[in-house]
Parts: sequence; structure tokens; C-alpha cells
Amino acid sequence: MSHIIVVQPDGSVKFIYDDALKEIMNLGDFVVKRASRVEPTPEGKWTADMELSGGPVLGPFETRAEALEAEKVWLRFEILGSPSSDTIRET
Repeated sequence: MSHIIVVQPDGSVKFIYDDALKEIMNLGDFVVKRASRVEPTPEGKWTADMELSGGPVLGPFETRAEALEAEKVWLRFEILGSPSSDTIRET
């Protein structure tokens, strides 16, 4: 999966954390915030609760992987702001 790194006009950087991007945090001060919770339901399905980011509960999904993918898609568009191609670099 590619990663989107958004550099804001003030120089701050936003991205969805992934261990592959850990080195970015060596470049300066950083804050990591939990954006959501992927949890099982009592029925054995999975949801992505986006409440921490001001969003809905996504799902239910059959698999955890589906819930994680829905979480990433939602965060890309809602938190990263579906940036234009001239302001992003995919890795």
C-alpha cells in the first residue's frame, strides 16, 4: 500500500502512521494521536470506530483486514483532506 504524506503550508506534516514511515519522526518534533479503534463485535464481525476523529462507526465487516482498510480510506479523505497531487508524495 502506498503512503500519503501531506506537508501543510506551515511546514507541519500529516500522515497515517505506518512502521515504514517511522524514520520521518526523526526529522523533528512530532505528536502521534490515535485516530480510531478497530474492534470485534459480539457477533464476530469487525467495526472501525472513527469517533476519535469526529467520524462514524464503519462496518460491520466480515474480517479485521476489511475494517482496517475502511479505516485507512476514511482517514485519507477525512483527516488528510484528500490532498491535490501537487501537495502530496506517495511512497
